[in-house]
Amino acid sequence: MSAVIWLLISLPLGAGAVLGVTGTRCNRLAPALGVAVAVATLGVAVAAAVTRPQSSAPLFAGMRAGLAVDGLSAFMVVTVAAVTTAVLAFAAGEFGPDENRGRLFGLMLVFSGAMLVTVTATTLPLLLMAWEVMGATSWALIGYWWRRPERVRAADTAFLTTRTADLGLYLAAGAAVAGGAGSLDLRALPDAPSPWLHVITGGVVVAALGKSAQLPFSFWLSRAMQGPSPVSALLHSATMVAAGAYLLLRLHPLLAATGWAGPLVAWTGAVTALFLGVVAVAQRDLKQLLAASTSSQLGFMVLAAGSGGIAAGTTQLVAHAATKSGLFLAAGAWLTALGTKHLPALRGAARTYRLLGTAFTVGALTLAGLPPLSLWAAKDEVLASAYAESTGLYAVGLAAAAVAAVYSIKALWYVTQPLPDDPEAGYDTERDGTRRTARTTPAPLLVLTFAAAVLGVLALPGPASWLKRLVGAPDEPSPKPWEVGLSAGVAFAAAGLAWWWASRPAPVPRPVVRWARGWLHLERAAHTVVVRPVLRLARALAVFDDRVVDGAVRQVARGGLATARIAGRVDDGIDAAVRQTARGGLAGARLAGRADDGGIDAAVDAVAAGARGLGRAARRPQTGLLHQYYAQAALGFAVLVLIVLLVR
Repeated sequence: MSAVIWLLISLPLGAGAVLGVTGTRCNRLAPALGVAVAVATLGVAVAAAVTRPQSSAPLFAGMRAGLAVDGLSAFMVVTVAAVTTAVLAFAAGEFGPDENRGRLFGLMLVFSGAMLVTVTATTLPLLLMAWEVMGATSWALIGYWWRRPERVRAADTAFLTTRTADLGLYLAAGAAVAGGAGSLDLRALPDAPSPWLHVITGGVVVAALGKSAQLPFSFWLSRAMQGPSPVSALLHSATMVAAGAYLLLRLHPLLAATGWAGPLVAWTGAVTALFLGVVAVAQRDLKQLLAASTSSQLGFMVLAAGSGGIAAGTTQLVAHAATKSGLFLAAGAWLTALGTKHLPALRGAARTYRLLGTAFTVGALTLAGLPPLSLWAAKDEVLASAYAESTGLYAVGLAAAAVAAVYSIKALWYVTQPLPDDPEAGYDTERDGTRRTARTTPAPLLVLTFAAAVLGVLALPGPASWLKRLVGAPDEPSPKPWEVGLSAGVAFAAAGLAWWWASRPAPVPRPVVRWARGWLHLERAAHTVVVRPVLRLARALAVFDDRVVDGAVRQVARGGLATARIAGRVDDGIDAAVRQTARGGLAGARLAGRADDGGIDAAVDAVAAGARGLGRAARRPQTGLLHQYYAQAALGFAVLVLIVLLVR
């Protein structure tokens, strides 16, 4: 059975990598191949959810890469694969042959494969690897139209924000190793000793909140809307943003082990659900409204994770995935057809494109939490867990549910109004609209709309009990009848008020509206608190490097050059002395040559000449006559006698 789980992750990862590398060379076949791989992955995901395979393999010394499909991940693998299939089927008709469809479909398959690894990983190293692949591919997908600088900047903002939070996972892994959890199995993390337990928990919480666009990281989701609509539908419904909430649901025992992490996570989720709901109400751009509502809805999942509502958070996650992906696809279809996503310009869009309008209406009513649709039932489960934890949490969560009805009905009001006298005046603000929808649009939209409407059955008493046992939380609280009635009444009241007030100016001070429309100015705050100080520090370090470090290096270099010059001058002097010595030697040699020629050689010649002369003189007496020899002897004898006499 382990082959099933390896096939589950290798199929999208491998096929996506091949499609991404081929790029435009596979442009014509890329949509069909991408959808075929997604369908096959969905089939394997269903098989994995039924058979619950698990497997592991050696990764590092003393560490293994573990994969398993259990009760919680069974829901997630099917949800991720189903949403990926619907989104790719929609995208097949949205991107023409002039686009790099191989890269788009390849990246989306790799992204979904990384998400499947994330939800099935049982060890921290493998989870961290998949987490990184998700971050990298999300950056590439958000900045898919990379020739437009504003989209690249948006992708950079999203990537750097989530990447900063992702460092928490590295911190958690390091603390787990230091704390003795050598295998880094996720189930062993709650058993880590203090203080490493608190460090691990803090790192996991920061990484999860950043990935799920919770406060104070929410602003990156606004910038991520610069990506194509299918990318928004995939990343911001069941995959990337849901990964953080899923991780908190998976590691609830770790949150509970510390005592402080559970309440912190629950209150962060509740506050995010309320404040980002207010942000969604203030938006006049449909995709921005849906993005803010995503952060708000994820706040309910985070609230459930912090308060121990594992089954409630799972129900909310699955129902929200179907609802939000359908809404994003409808918004993308209108953007393609009309060239705008500005809400006032979309007046009457639901009447012009009735199928889109029907799907969007069901999705908006589901997002509003109106009964009997899925998110109403899911929110009741979440609020029941919050009420068991704290009355204050329940109150904030209920207020956030009311705000959800307001922003959902606001979007619905605009698209269902009668067409203005000159609708064309508001079109084509983003691109040139085609005034038609693609042939691939209806099927995925209808499937997602149906799922959004009926997934609330998971919150009915029978299915809810089954789900709680499946995820290992059989004692999780269920909503009481008064809670169900109260949430329904609040949702209907808020929806009615929003519909009645939609055409009127909001009785709110304009600075508050600008603050909410600007996503609480969180990005500006991040630039003030983090980006600018870091840049100033970088500039200061650059100046220090230039003036001190490089200056010292340059001074050493100058000293070396000066020493070299002095050494060169000394060397020149030595060379001059050598040359003078050489000249003196040459002069001496010349003198010696002259002395040799005029003195020694002359003396030798003179001696030789004298010897020759003496020889000639000595030869003269040798006449051969005896009487001459006697005369010479007598003369010699007389000379000797004379010498003796004179010496004495």
